[in-house]
Amino acid sequence: MEVIRFESFEVDQGAFELRRAGRAVAIERIPMELLLLLLERRGQLVTRQEILDRIWGKNVYGDVDNSINTAVRKIRQVLHDNRSSPRLLHTIPGKGYRFSLPVVDPDALPIPAAVGEVPLVNTLPAPEAKSKRSRLRAAIALALVAGALIVGPYLMRRAVPPPGKAMIVILPFLNLSGDTQQDYFTDGMTEEMIAQLGSLDPRHLGVIARTSAMLYKGTRKDSAQIARELGVSLLLEGSVRRVNDRVRVTAQLIQASDQTHLWAGSYDRDVSDILKLQSDVARGIAGQIQLTLSRQVQASLAGTPSVDPAAYEDFLQGLQGWNLRTHAGFEHAITAFSRAVARDPNFADAYVGLARAYMLAPIFGVSTPAESLPKALEAATRAIALNDNLADAHTALAFIKSHLDYDWPTAEREYRRGVALNPSDAQVHFFYSNGYLSPFGRHDEAIAEMKTAAELDPFSPPIQSFLGRTYVWARRYDQALVQYQKANDLDLNFAVGHERLAHLYTYLGRFNDAIAEESIARTLSGEDPQVVRSREDALRKALAAHGAQGYWRTLLDLSTVKPNPPEAYDDAYGIAILYARLGEQEKAIDSLETAYAERMIAITEIGVEPAFDVLRNDSRFHLLLRRVGLER
Repeated sequence: MEVIRFESFEVDQGAFELRRAGRAVAIERIPMELLLLLLERRGQLVTRQEILDRIWGKNVYGDVDNSINTAVRKIRQVLHDNRSSPRLLHTIPGKGYRFSLPVVDPDALPIPAAVGEVPLVNTLPAPEAKSKRSRLRAAIALALVAGALIVGPYLMRRAVPPPGKAMIVILPFLNLSGDTQQDYFTDGMTEEMIAQLGSLDPRHLGVIARTSAMLYKGTRKDSAQIARELGVSLLLEGSVRRVNDRVRVTAQLIQASDQTHLWAGSYDRDVSDILKLQSDVARGIAGQIQLTLSRQVQASLAGTPSVDPAAYEDFLQGLQGWNLRTHAGFEHAITAFSRAVARDPNFADAYVGLARAYMLAPIFGVSTPAESLPKALEAATRAIALNDNLADAHTALAFIKSHLDYDWPTAEREYRRGVALNPSDAQVHFFYSNGYLSPFGRHDEAIAEMKTAAELDPFSPPIQSFLGRTYVWARRYDQALVQYQKANDLDLNFAVGHERLAHLYTYLGRFNDAIAEESIARTLSGEDPQVVRSREDALRKALAAHGAQGYWRTLLDLSTVKPNPPEAYDDAYGIAILYARLGEQEKAIDSLETAYAERMIAITEIGVEPAFDVLRNDSRFHLLLRRVGLER
């Protein structure tokens, strides 16, 4: 196994894992890929252009320079390496980076200088050997798949459906095109297959969500280990080879209990028939594990339309941007989805993508709710007109109706429709919980929906963290604390998770802990470390001198100074919270009136936000609740 050890760390290339003292360390995919590149080239300068070509390729958009900086910063954080006096990762100004540890002969290892520190072991093969081995592995893999396809009918057996509901994970499809710029295409195929299988037979088959499935991209963990980690009984592996407008997809279904290959298929189609190809794979799996398909699902699979190849290309580009969950990503997603529907006005999935991008654009600072929500409504309505069986379309419509028109009966109906169509979609449960159930104080139901989302997407920091926020709205602060800590352990670099924990600490009266978490959130968001320290010092001095009032007053002053981390109290809704915590009720309600006039997304949370408990005897506050439709 290819393992590199240094200090108390080890990097396991085969498992795509960073460990410290034998325990896995949370690190995101891009920082991990950059760390592997730097270790392969340790002692040498790795230019920013080389990093760009290796990790992002040429098919990129947005502020890539900032993305590189962010990845470097996250590596330093997990390795506890100081930028101003680095031990390991050195910045070469104007050039790039160098990982400074020397290569150590594993057969002549000195005794560690301190407990837990192990010198670097170079177990990486030479580049030429690695290349040959990679080609050999690829050849073996292709031979195995080909063999399975030839002898499959004789060696494979039909699956016996397990009692209750089976769970399946669609592992990230392999890109066999030889071009890393096509990764977005294979990743998009993976996501589309997840959506396709999730709606087949929801009573008997559940599907692990994209975020958790994509963590296994490039992994060398075997299917048994993956099945244990995700709690699934079935795994779908696949590969995609694209040449011009032709696509070949191979897929094989594995039963986790005994590693039996239950089914394999190979499909060669034009890109225009890519949706039909996905339906064929879904039908093959359904037949093998004896799913019961409704007439509606059968008709949908049989009637899958063709799609303009260029429109499908734009659609997958849009998915890539959407999944980044960044300002630049959402801008790109809106542009790409808009091109897709312009090229193919009957492409329902592209309208869904456009609706979702527009509805969340305000959260990522791309546009205001007043600008984007009407556009989201138009796109979602068009998607449903084209295909009434798309769960994401109904969920998007529900979100829009509740936040644009405060039409809660329609929102509830559409949320329920989305859940019924695809109960394996974690995002459907997520939005139903925080977009409808929590605002009405139906906390037990909201928590149950969030737990379902977390089960479907167990490695998603946003979902795990939002479960904590759902506990906060229910005033279950102890459970919220445990959940936030769990989410932050899952991804130490998830900035909004630390910001939410800071907010919770204030309700627990732990203001010094709140200040520490706020500083972490600011650092992870890319703020200058010196500015972060000065703001932290200001908050601590105010707390020491004036208690909680000093803390809130200083935070109010800082809210007007940009930048601030995600979900900081720096907009009209957040400033209303600050005024409420200061006891200045009139100013708090004035700020809420501004938030209402601007159709801010968070205004639907006023009925459950703990900070507003002090406003509940104010007639103006109840008038706002009635205008938002949360009180009759």
